[in-house]
Amino acid sequence: MNVVRYEPWSLLRRFQDDVNQLFGESRLGNGGEVDRSSIFTSNWTPAVDIKEENDRFVLKADIPGVAPSDIDVTMEDGVLTIKGERRHEAQEDTNGYKRIERSYGTFYRRFSLPDSANAEGVTATGKDGVLEVVIPKHEKVQPRRIAVS
Repeated sequence: MNVVRYEPWSLLRRFQDDVNQLFGESRLGNGGEVDRSSIFTSNWTPAVDIKEENDRFVLKADIPGVAPSDIDVTMEDGVLTIKGERRHEAQEDTNGYKRIERSYGTFYRRFSLPDSANAEGVTATGKDGVLEVVIPKHEKVQPRRIAVS
């Protein structure tokens, strides 16, 4: 028989996630877990892919319609922060009908990085609506051989 931990709020959280998904506000990641890396003052959350390679981490965020100069990327105390704003385009419609499905407003994402991340070498580039942040890893410290005399 397996021991299962009782979590009384998990049912309420699951219900809230179902309601959010119903209204198109899902924040589920690939593992089916809720992505709580954005703060609640964000108007939208860009999709992000993170890849670990031998010598670096590569983060790609879909941020179409945002100029690279309007994106703020910072690294402090092992936390990478990406924030910015997609401004609403002024539209005039004389027929009275229009449909807006793209999200506008501020976005804010934070990622905790492992100790192997080198904060001094972080670079960011924006091209074709994709922000790419490259975080190099510290070189592994090789053990020092001590001669015994």
